[in-house]
Amino acid sequence: MNKIIEPSFRESVDLMFDRASSLLDLKPGLEEKIKVCNATYTVRFGVRLKGKIQTFVGYRSVHSEHIEPVKGGIRFSKAVNQDEVEALAALMTYKCALVEIPFGGSKGGLCIDPKEYEENELETITRRFAYELAKRDLIHPSQNVPAPDMGTGEREMAWIADQYSRMNTTEINSRACVTGKPLNAGGIAGRIEATGRGIQYALREFFRHPEDVSKANLEGTLEGKRIIIQGLGNVGYHAALFLSKEDGAIITSIIERGGCLSNDQGLDVEKVHQHLLENGNLVECAAGKYNEDSKHCLEKDCDILIPAAIESVINLSNVERIKAPLIIEAANGPITAGADDILNKKGTIIIPDMYANAGGVTVSYFEWVKNLSHIRFGRMRRRQEENRNQLLVQELGRIVTESGLNTKLSEDFIEKYSAGAGEIELVRSGLDDTMVNAYQSIRKVWYERDDVNDLRLAAYLVAIERIAESYHSKGL
Repeated sequence: MNKIIEPSFRESVDLMFDRASSLLDLKPGLEEKIKVCNATYTVRFGVRLKGKIQTFVGYRSVHSEHIEPVKGGIRFSKAVNQDEVEALAALMTYKCALVEIPFGGSKGGLCIDPKEYEENELETITRRFAYELAKRDLIHPSQNVPAPDMGTGEREMAWIADQYSRMNTTEINSRACVTGKPLNAGGIAGRIEATGRGIQYALREFFRHPEDVSKANLEGTLEGKRIIIQGLGNVGYHAALFLSKEDGAIITSIIERGGCLSNDQGLDVEKVHQHLLENGNLVECAAGKYNEDSKHCLEKDCDILIPAAIESVINLSNVERIKAPLIIEAANGPITAGADDILNKKGTIIIPDMYANAGGVTVSYFEWVKNLSHIRFGRMRRRQEENRNQLLVQELGRIVTESGLNTKLSEDFIEKYSAGAGEIELVRSGLDDTMVNAYQSIRKVWYERDDVNDLRLAAYLVAIERIAESYHSKGL
């Protein structure tokens, strides 16, 4: 039997880039300049734990500095390697260009399983890693701004921000050195939910266009659509929760390490998530039927498949059995280049990762701006908006009363209209606007160019052209 030869994650990203750049008339050498990774730093440092020195290996890759600062998460995982970090950094470059966020692309990782260490040990390791990066300006408010990724979260970002502040005691913008922080450490409302919320907004925008929906052999709205979620981490959980609670979608299967849970009538996402947090797996979860064969669930019939875990889960070994007519990539690189070709030929519509999961970097951008401005969004105008809206409500009530009309404004309308926009409302509004505008730019290329048959290619074309324009403005 012939062994399946699958391109690596980095090779897949490069192949997709090459496919798009071949359709553009770029200046000689510019294609290579956009594609290559500018620099990757490998740091090795020792930490004394339990009386013994342990050596750790970490990476920070800077893909493109056409705009600074560069932006990208830091992940903690035993699987972290240079190729993976460089591929993720490249995706960040294209993603930021696509959704018009003024950052270049970067990524970082530490080869560590955080579950193997106590909290105080993990803090020591994280702070030392931050020190190694910061002293090389690989953490800096105006040069390189990390964020959470797989295996990290608010806690780790708070440690990193504090470590940077200790090293730069007179830096007034030190909180802007990293995003994804807790609210009490300079974070922003809505950051935790951001990527999952972005998935929801991306799907909503897709379903606003009946002709796009029909290309996926679907019809109608998100209501009643059967969805399979692969990975119930932060992104998968929030996407599943919002789509089921707010859009009426039915989550029929949730896939996690070691098995999957299914219920054709729809899973209660909050109950499943709580069970997972308490037990570490989906075994014996009463919300649905458990199956140890998680691969089988990925290949089940559904309307929408959302891979929200790791890269390369849909590949040449299983792509022929994938039945979903619409796939939205919540994870980075969940579909390999070879599998992508096959799915496109089958007519499967793929909403690509560089657009779909851009909610995280979008809200990170909002947090960075908040840190630089040193004021919470909405603080100076919320009450003024409420007072102005209440005046209008009162005037409408007066007009209705004096006109003798046998009606009145509903209490629900009065409450909703009178409320001013706080930080969470402004963040969600900005994210929604970003996802709508980015999809429109992709869709325009998808429909106007005869040589573009899928959304991923369209997204790459938009991103590469914008990056090329940035280099052109610099004189390259």
